[in-house]
Amino acid sequence: MSVEVKTICCIGAGYVGGPTMAVIADKCKYLKVIVVDLNKDKIDSWNDEDLTKLPVYEPGLKDLIKRCRGKNLFFSTNIQQSIAQSDMVFISVNTPTKKRGLGAGEASDLKYIESSARSIAEFAVGHTIVVEKSTIPVKTAEVIKTILFSSQKGLENKPSKSFTVLSSPEFLAEGTAIDDLINPSRVLIGGESKDSINALVNIYKNWVSEEKIIKTNIWSSELSKLTANAFLAQRISSINSISALCEKTGADISEVAKAVGMDYRIGRHFLKSGPGFGGSCFKKDILNLVYICKLYGLNEVANYWQEVLKINHWQQNRLTNIIVKKLFGTVTNKKIGILGFAFKADTNDTRESPAINICSNLLLEGAKLSIYDPKVKFQEISDSLNDLNNAQDHTIKIKDSIFTASSFEQLANGSDAILILTEWVEFKNIDWVKISKLMRKPSWIFDCRDIIDVNHFGESDLNIWKLGFGSNMDNQK
Repeated sequence: MSVEVKTICCIGAGYVGGPTMAVIADKCKYLKVIVVDLNKDKIDSWNDEDLTKLPVYEPGLKDLIKRCRGKNLFFSTNIQQSIAQSDMVFISVNTPTKKRGLGAGEASDLKYIESSARSIAEFAVGHTIVVEKSTIPVKTAEVIKTILFSSQKGLENKPSKSFTVLSSPEFLAEGTAIDDLINPSRVLIGGESKDSINALVNIYKNWVSEEKIIKTNIWSSELSKLTANAFLAQRISSINSISALCEKTGADISEVAKAVGMDYRIGRHFLKSGPGFGGSCFKKDILNLVYICKLYGLNEVANYWQEVLKINHWQQNRLTNIIVKKLFGTVTNKKIGILGFAFKADTNDTRESPAINICSNLLLEGAKLSIYDPKVKFQEISDSLNDLNNAQDHTIKIKDSIFTASSFEQLANGSDAILILTEWVEFKNIDWVKISKLMRKPSWIFDCRDIIDVNHFGESDLNIWKLGFGSNMDNQK
């Protein structure tokens, strides 16, 4: 029996829900697409006529919103009405790591998933296909099913409703999310109902070739997402561990990565060293994997994946120690410029950004930070650092120790050092000769993203340190 889908609803207007639904609306003009969220300010931002105020920054997103919003794409806080008129409901809400209780520090907190499932159970009309889109632990579908199917009990004298549950995790890289959605490497759909699976397949077939659509059971789909993120994070930790060895031995991490990446069995992707991985998923998903492995008594497997996180944290602490050492063993009351606060270029997302931990470490050492990021505002920076400060029971007065710079010159003026943490393209065009004249001597540049070419520094008297470059041993002036 074919299932006709005319209206879809997405619960959650964040980094996944907003862009995903915008692409679906653009590619499926026949569908009515509604994105709902309890956060009125967020929905107001999605509806703002000024497209620069969208809550999510992604290249290409503004154009999609401009084409579709108000036509077949809508943003609303009316969850009840939106669910009631929808044939398919996506759950795309946050699944943060639990801070307390059973599994604290590792397991995902499913309170928003549960709340969404209860809303669907209460407000859905007729048959509804429910699609897990959030990054979730294996067996979450059981939670959703239990809530949905238990709601059907005692409905003998009420309008009938029924549900099927699918898992279709997102595989998006922030900064390239729109292209990842339009040209996906694969679309994964897990479930038990062939009719419901085909209904979702028929949506994607409007722009995705069918050979890229993978159909699995629901548990394989859920585990595939966790595993994909764990493997990617593992590659980053692996190359970062080698970057430290390069610095000690005189090797060049970019040359090592190129040589290794040309092996077809390994490939070149995710072999660029840096200050560590960030974003909303990598750390959370590995912690989830660790928790699940422990739950099933696979302690050796849990320990293996835990080491990926340890290397990531170690890399950030290592960078802090190098900076302090180069600045005569102390950064107290020294001004340090921070170039980039987002966890990667082309996004305004700061969740789990390496910059948070590194900046926090420098603040603990007594530094004053001047921060420039083209897409991250002061309040977001302040909130991120305050959250970590409070979580670690530190008493730093964040707002007294940081300020945002509006230009490279303002950031450099009087700085003892500049630290490059995000690979924004505009950082490649900085006039370092001009910058060197504004800094306090001996001026240090710490390049953690392989942004700068030391051959282009001309007459500057800057000291350069580049992550993963053995030439650090003899480049001091």
